[in-house]
Amino acid sequence: MAAPGLSSRVLPAIRRYTTSSASSDTKEKVLQYLKNNVPAVQTMMKWSSNFKLFTLKVKNKHYFQTESMYGKNAAAAYYTLEQRGGVRFKGQSEWFRPNEKGRYTWDFMQHKDVPIESLDLSGTMVTYMGLTNIDGLQELRELNLSRCHYIDDWALGRLHVFKDSLEVLSLAGCPQVTERGLATLHHLQNLKYLDLSDLPSVNNKGLVLILLEEVLPACKIVGIAYTDGLQAEDAPAAESMK
Repeated sequence: MAAPGLSSRVLPAIRRYTTSSASSDTKEKVLQYLKNNVPAVQTMMKWSSNFKLFTLKVKNKHYFQTESMYGKNAAAAYYTLEQRGGVRFKGQSEWFRPNEKGRYTWDFMQHKDVPIESLDLSGTMVTYMGLTNIDGLQELRELNLSRCHYIDDWALGRLHVFKDSLEVLSLAGCPQVTERGLATLHHLQNLKYLDLSDLPSVNNKGLVLILLEEVLPACKIVGIAYTDGLQAEDAPAAESMK
């Protein structure tokens, strides 16, 4: 109930002041606790970091037992679904994917003897080691690694195993990829489409585009332009190269 004698304008101001004051007191208490417990905070942060590394390692383990029992296609599909990715087998239009809770059926095992044609690992925690689970796919045509924060130059160096089959590759939004990793893509001579959008660690994108077009003449490269990374006064000259 409103306090007697206080107008509707005064009450909101008092509430804001009280809330702000309480919030400030809480922040002060938290900061004081952190100052007084630096070793405990450091231990907690170290534990959190170690736990994340452990989780990353577990999610990217080699599914050796599945591979030995059911074959490379089953192991690759199992790994991909565990990563909350998608898999499509050769000759099939249906994609196997987990639901929003990460759950999936085992119906994909009906195709364990069918080659995998497409993998969608976008936005997953796939790493260099995790690629061990898919590098035996001899008929893989499409691979989506966009927004994978742990895909780096070393990981791109492993993609040469798909040189005879891969036609579509997306690396869009991979923050650790640099021009060194992109240089290893010259092995993928069957590549027809390459997405290099939003790669913050790649410098001289215009030069990278020219070099990739030279070594992959049959590939359409999107996401970067000749003018990327150039000064404004140099842009008109680069535009004339298109």
